[in-house]
Amino acid sequence: MYLFDRTDMSKAREVLGGKVCIAGGFPVSLILTGTVDQVEEETKKLIDVAAADKGYILSIGCALDEAKHDTMKAFVETGKTHGTYSSVAVRK
Repeated sequence: MYLFDRTDMSKAREVLGGKVCIAGGFPVSLILTGTVDQVEEETKKLIDVAAADKGYILSIGCALDEAKHDTMKAFVETGKTHGTYSSVAVRK
């Protein structure tokens, strides 16, 4: 798995997709200074770009000690509603 902070996630998916899991790529600055609408829009855009062929984990690319509650909540909730969850099936 590769975790990215400031990376073009479409390029990361193009180069690494299907080979390894990629994660991150969300601009932390939006969590700190953005609006809820900006965070929702960027989260949807990132999921559409980076998760197009699965193998993507929605996350920020670095540690974050002081997030705004409303923007962090928007990031998580948008990921839940716009992202896709899959589970590993256990074969007998």
